[in-house]
Amino acid sequence: MEIAWIGTGIMGAPMARRLLRAGHRVRVFNRSPAKARALAADGAVVAASVAEAVHGAEVTFSMVPDTPDVEQVIAAATPALAAGTLVIDMSTVAPAAAAQMAQALGQRNVDFLDAPVSGGETGAIEGSLTIMVGGKEEAFTRAQPLFEHLGRRVTYMGPAGSGQMTKLVNQVAVAVTLEATVEALLMAERGGLDPTRVLEAIGAGAAASWQLNNLGPKIIARDYRPGFFIQLLRKDLRLVGEAARQRHAPLPATALVTALFEAAAAQGHDRDGTQALAAVLEALAGAR
Repeated sequence: MEIAWIGTGIMGAPMARRLLRAGHRVRVFNRSPAKARALAADGAVVAASVAEAVHGAEVTFSMVPDTPDVEQVIAAATPALAAGTLVIDMSTVAPAAAAQMAQALGQRNVDFLDAPVSGGETGAIEGSLTIMVGGKEEAFTRAQPLFEHLGRRVTYMGPAGSGQMTKLVNQVAVAVTLEATVEALLMAERGGLDPTRVLEAIGAGAAASWQLNNLGPKIIARDYRPGFFIQLLRKDLRLVGEAARQRHAPLPATALVTALFEAAAAQGHDRDGTQALAAVLEALAGAR
C-alpha cells in the first residue's frame, strides 16, 4: 500500500520501519528532518511537508506528542487527502478531540481511526504493541492487516474517541502500578533485601505486573534511559485528569501519582524513562 507516516520519534520510527519491512511503500515526515531521514536506509521516501507525504497515500498514520500536534497534522493533511482514504492517529490525545477530527474528516469522505498504543519502544520495535481502536467498524476492518504488523493485541473499542478513552484507562493502570513497583523495591532495599532476588520471588505471583518485571530491573540498576518519556506520561495523566473531572470520576491514587511525576519533572527527569519515578521516592527517603 501507499502509506504516509507523520511523526518518526521514539515510537513512530520503529512502527514505520515495520511497515516498510512488510513491503509497503512509506513516505515519512517529521518536524525534525534528521529523524525522518534515518528511515531512508530502510526504504522510506522522506517528504518535505505533511502535504507532500500524504499526497497519493491510501492510508495516513500520525504518531505525534499531543492533541494540538495531531490537530496541526490533520489541518496540514486535509487538503491533500483524497476521498475514500483512511487516516489513523496512533498518538494519545483527548477523546473529544478524536471524535471531532473523525467528524470533520467524515464530511470529506475520509475515514478516521483513533488507535493509541501501549507497550513502549520495545513493543514498537518488536511489533507487540497493544492497540485500542475507535472509529467506524468497517474502517477498522480495513486497517487490520496493517495493525497486525504493529501490534500483538488489537481491539476494536467502539465509535470515534473510544480508542483514546481506553488508552486513558490504560494509563491509570500503568501509572499506579508503576508507583507500586517503585514503592515495593524501595521497601525491599530499606528492608535489607537483595532487590533482584525480590523480583525473582514476587515476579510470578499475585504481585506480578509488566511494570515490575520489565521496569523493575531498570529501577534497581538506576537505568533511566527512556522507553517512554516521563514528559509524555505527564501529558497522558493530564488528559486522564481532564476526562475524570468531566465525568465526575474520583481517581485519588492517580492524582497522587500525577503529583509524583510532576515532582520528577521538577527534578529534571522529564526526558528520562518513566522508571525514573524511583528517583523521586529516593529523594523523599533521603537515599542516594
